[in-house]
Amino acid sequence: MLTAEQKIQDRRVLLDVAERLIYARGVHEVSMDEIRDVSGRSLKRIYANFPTKEALVVAMLRRRDQRWRSSLAQHVESVDGTARRVDAIFEWLRGWFSEPGFRGCAWINIHGELGSSSAAILEEVRSHKAAFRKQVTTWAAAGGPAVAEGIFLLAEGAIVAAAINSDPGAADTAREAAERLLAGSLPGAS
Repeated sequence: MLTAEQKIQDRRVLLDVAERLIYARGVHEVSMDEIRDVSGRSLKRIYANFPTKEALVVAMLRRRDQRWRSSLAQHVESVDGTARRVDAIFEWLRGWFSEPGFRGCAWINIHGELGSSSAAILEEVRSHKAAFRKQVTTWAAAGGPAVAEGIFLLAEGAIVAAAINSDPGAADTAREAAERLLAGSLPGAS
């Protein structure tokens, strides 16, 4: 019988392996047998933690969401003022886009691969996007609802453009557009 600590360790290892493989190649390209081989955990132990591949993918996306949005929030909230925080969003995105192995947004990629074939995964994708939207629009709220929503869409567009074109500079282009949006809405922002 496994100890509670071993179960926690198994779960962490399985999520690490699943995230690394699925982010690099996609859900359909990664089998549970490969996750078994790479993780060194038996299928019995994998399925004790995650009864289905879908449950593993949902857990992986949840954990990635917490880490991803927390890192973004820590960076953005280290500065004060709407204009500086909006700049910090795109600065953080540029850093992410420049990381080795960057393949774009895991949630967009998985949604693009699976569509609505999995209600649980679709819900995780929607949950992440709603939470990211709330973060960005909160940081940009002083510009008004339309400007805040525009900045969110610029961030989403930059993520897609950076992935498709392998161009971290998409963050800079989006930041410049966000600055123009803010300049027209905030006193003294220009």
